Amino acid sequence: MATPGSCPTTAAPSAGHPPVCLADASETLRPRLVLFGDSITEQSFRPGGWGAALTDTYSRKADVVVRGYGGYNTRWALFLIQRIFPLVGVPPVATTIFFGANDAALLGRTSERQHVPVEEYKQNLQKIVNHLRDYSKSMVILLITPPPIDEDGRERYARSLYGKDARRLPERTNEMAGVYAGQCIELARQMDIHCIDIWSKMQATEGWQKLYLSDGLHLTPEGNDVVHKEVVHTLRGAGLKAEDMPSDFPHHSKIDGNCLEKAFQ
Repeated sequence: MATPGSCPTTAAPSAGHPPVCLADASETLRPRLVLFGDSITEQSFRPGGWGAALTDTYSRKADVVVRGYGGYNTRWALFLIQRIFPLVGVPPVATTIFFGANDAALLGRTSERQHVPVEEYKQNLQKIVNHLRDYSKSMVILLITPPPIDEDGRERYARSLYGKDARRLPERTNEMAGVYAGQCIELARQMDIHCIDIWSKMQATEGWQKLYLSDGLHLTPEGNDVVHKEVVHTLRGAGLKAEDMPSDFPHHSKIDGNCLEKAFQ
């Protein structure tokens, strides 16, 4: 039995290792930022990725949880939300929703299996947002539009993979990506939630096609940097400034080597 003021433990401590204290464990949990999306989210923890950069920005302030699924559209994403956001336990403080690149694949082309009509795309996003609102009324919800498409870059990428057998017609166009981006923006306005128009933001820079996109669709380190900066800017505006959020444990300079307990009270 633990004595008053002592820490209950999971097991007897091994030699040289202090016991694991379970008392008030909930107080040490960092808030979560969940990134929900397709391959652009799944790849965001690669070197130079926007998710990895976000983790660095919120180091010791929040845990960035990646839930990215390459190739997924919003129709398929609806099958995931109950498991990723189960409406029980502590909800995330913020969630990004980054879909549309696959929904906007063209019918009659090589990626038509991923196509979702634009009206349904908007409805699916709305269902996802409504589910998150059922989970938490205070959660910051951030929609991100699909990125622009460099059609020449997609063609060159296909030729690099399939040579003379590469498809002759584009499976995605920048014009269609813009239609889906517009519906994402419109939904955010209607539901009064945050939205990053990355489709327009990237195209404001000359040479965006090769600067921001590695294969006509996925992001270069520079493209990831744009997304990271826009997400941080939006989160800060929503009250999630990293510098104002508490660290989960004391800074090392606050720890007295002769009286460790004082720093961790």
